[in-house]
Amino acid sequence: MAPAYKLTYFDGRGVAEAARFLFKYGEVEFEDVRVKRDDWPQLKEKTPFGQLPVLEHNGKQIGQSISICRYLAKVVKLTGNDDWENLEIDATVDTINDLRQKISAAHWEQDAEKKKKLRETLLNETIPYYLQRLEAQAQKNKGYLVLGHLTWADMYFTSGGTGFDQFVGSNTFDKYPTLKALREKVEALPAIKKWMEARPKTEF
Repeated sequence: MAPAYKLTYFDGRGVAEAARFLFKYGEVEFEDVRVKRDDWPQLKEKTPFGQLPVLEHNGKQIGQSISICRYLAKVVKLTGNDDWENLEIDATVDTINDLRQKISAAHWEQDAEKKKKLRETLLNETIPYYLQRLEAQAQKNKGYLVLGHLTWADMYFTSGGTGFDQFVGSNTFDKYPTLKALREKVEALPAIKKWMEARPKTEF
């Protein structure tokens, strides 16, 4: 029987990798559909808002990567115990996503001079600003980003690690030992470790 869930995204980690982490962590079977760039124009109009990823379940489709993760976090029990705790998680995820979007904007910038300036600002100002605060937050939460235990915020943070390292450098987290330890802790979870070893090798 086919899996109850289907996750469709491009052939890369990108903003779908957090959802894949959650599926794997919860041992929830899903169909990992990877769209080639050449096939995307034909598929685009069949998605809710012309964007990926898209999650399908029981004949229904939904987009928006963070909303998908929030839903899956409930499925695999990585949410908070009340509305305020969930708000703390959401705020942290949105903060990480703010940083991701800034990095992405620099990565995809086509003007060489503008790209150089964006990258310099990111490396010297933006990224340290965010990581210093996330480091302090993790120190206050027993090595996790929120609530003193594993939540989907930690999964969201760690799932973007490979792409972050490609842009910034793999030694960046040496300056942020609590965040580095958190990444290593999540990556060492048996289901996550197995997935990272088996997942397709992709450009992004």
